[in-house]
Amino acid sequence: MQSELFHQVLQRYWGYTSFRPLQEEIIQSVFDGNDTLGLMPTGGGKSLTFQVPVMAMEGICIVVTPLIALMKDQVDNLKERGIKAAYVYSGMSRAQIITTLENCIFGNFKFLYVSPERLTSDIFLIKMRAMNVCMLAVDESHCISQWGYDFRPSYLNIADIRTHLPGVPVLALTATATKAVAVDIQNKLLFEKHNIFRKSFERKNLSYVVRYSEDKIGELIHILNSVPGTAIVYVRSRKGTKDVADALVRKGIKASHFHAGLSNEVKTLRQNQWKDNTCRVIVST
Repeated sequence: MQSELFHQVLQRYWGYTSFRPLQEEIIQSVFDGNDTLGLMPTGGGKSLTFQVPVMAMEGICIVVTPLIALMKDQVDNLKERGIKAAYVYSGMSRAQIITTLENCIFGNFKFLYVSPERLTSDIFLIKMRAMNVCMLAVDESHCISQWGYDFRPSYLNIADIRTHLPGVPVLALTATATKAVAVDIQNKLLFEKHNIFRKSFERKNLSYVVRYSEDKIGELIHILNSVPGTAIVYVRSRKGTKDVADALVRKGIKASHFHAGLSNEVKTLRQNQWKDNTCRVIVST
């Protein structure tokens, strides 16, 4: 086992001296070249299960994730640690995409984040063949299963990509999967053999409370005034994001709205403002 190597990487880049439960077992499995499915709760350290082994390997990891905000956040975090990472998303021009992909070929980049829709584009396939890909990480992997709650047909493209990456292991990650979905994920991603690591989804640091109120805005303001720190408020519609954010601002709470209909520039600005505490509350769909 490469336990000492993994711990050195963990401490050098992330400053931690030990792994959380199940992280090291998943890391060792995919490092050994095994297709691996990791079921871990949100906030349970899923990202480190592919980031650590890749930093101990030669080559670049392609990370498939459906959320631009998540791509940006992870790429920013990796760059802050001196790790070369990039992402390709729908708002980029063709020239920007080509430049980014060529940087990943010639620039010793370690991570390339892409949306599943990008995987089958001619330009991506051509450039990917020139990369030294050492791992394919699939976040939110439950999206590949028609038995799951969030099926996305574009995730089926990932299996096609594997034909261009013979011998490259897949690490599939999700925070939500029934037994049937877990089996389906492994089948759809063409695992050589089923190989699953499952961590308890109990989060002792989180509490879940249901409150009934005829004055939801008033109750929300009461909660925000009682609990310090940043917050995310989820609502049902894009219009609702702005309405709720405006109501909070009128009560002196720094808030902004966020949804898929905003431009990439606006979304990036608001995400950064929330991260650096310029904006306390994000209201999102």
